[in-house]
Amino acid sequence: MTACRNFLLLFAMSLDVIYPCTGISWLGLTASGSSVGWNQTHHCKLLDGLAPDQLQLCKRNLELMHSIVHAARLTKSACRSSFSDMRWNCSSIESAPHFTPDLAKGTREAAFVFSLAAAVASHAIARTCASGELPSCSCAPAPSEQAAPDFRWGGCGDNVRYGLQMGSAFSDAPMRNRRSGPQAFRLMQLHNNAVGRQALMDALEMKCKCHGVSGSCSVKTCWKGLQDINSISADLKSKYLSATKVIPRQIGTRRQLVPHEMEVRLVRENELVYLVSSPDYCSLNAKQGSFGTTDRQCNKTATGSESCGLMCCGRGYNAYTKVLVERCQCKYHWCCYVSCKTCHRTIERYVCK
Repeated sequence: MTACRNFLLLFAMSLDVIYPCTGISWLGLTASGSSVGWNQTHHCKLLDGLAPDQLQLCKRNLELMHSIVHAARLTKSACRSSFSDMRWNCSSIESAPHFTPDLAKGTREAAFVFSLAAAVASHAIARTCASGELPSCSCAPAPSEQAAPDFRWGGCGDNVRYGLQMGSAFSDAPMRNRRSGPQAFRLMQLHNNAVGRQALMDALEMKCKCHGVSGSCSVKTCWKGLQDINSISADLKSKYLSATKVIPRQIGTRRQLVPHEMEVRLVRENELVYLVSSPDYCSLNAKQGSFGTTDRQCNKTATGSESCGLMCCGRGYNAYTKVLVERCQCKYHWCCYVSCKTCHRTIERYVCK
């Protein structure tokens, strides 16, 4: 975190203006949102991170804010985990609600974070409904399709419909305000928010519980539940890798986004889009929002993005050894304790120059 703070200081010194990014500023609620009771409307004003339109939603829906704070925490964790093997490793998300250009401009990385945040906000609300913690919603209604002979609908499904309704109202509110940035940027992020929510709907699957003598599963009770956040993040990462660069164009009476290289077609509903090409993130560059990869750990034997060749951008790497102290050769003694020996294991690590 010290490196992150130093980078932000360098960034502030190198630019006259910090780019606003109100659409995902709410991710900063992880810093202060957990300590708030969320039982009085004035609590909404205490936090740095809510855009004006989200502030009004907060006042009208206080009971949702615990889910939103949880969603902010999950978004950060999932982003860092998904990109831990990439040059851009989502470390700048920790500076929310203030962002560097990698997220504050219309980059491919911003497209991913917006889509993920939108998906997770709806995911968190849908799950909280099913847990019974929200007075305004409950379990999802039984699916409309006919149950098969070997199962019956029951249980408590994640309330995706309510999650999408309230999650989209919260996530999209800043981008519907003209003060949130140029129209092209707002169109881009509204589109990416929708892609994130589509990934959420695609992650809805049937889950079942068996009933019967000795676990025979003669009868199954099934419901529709969401996959975990990491699965949704992995889906969005694949869309990030194949994202389409776009430009705004007037089509009829509407301003719309079209692919930069193929202006003859409209943007597809399931593809992430971006306006600004990203740097290679090899070197420290405050104006571009790049932390660089110096001192990043790499994998000497890998061939993918985490390989030392790609991660270190051809600069080479340094090797060092580390001794791990572990419990080993554990034995259970009757009755009732476990004894272990202490073992030392030496491992080799590699970091970029």
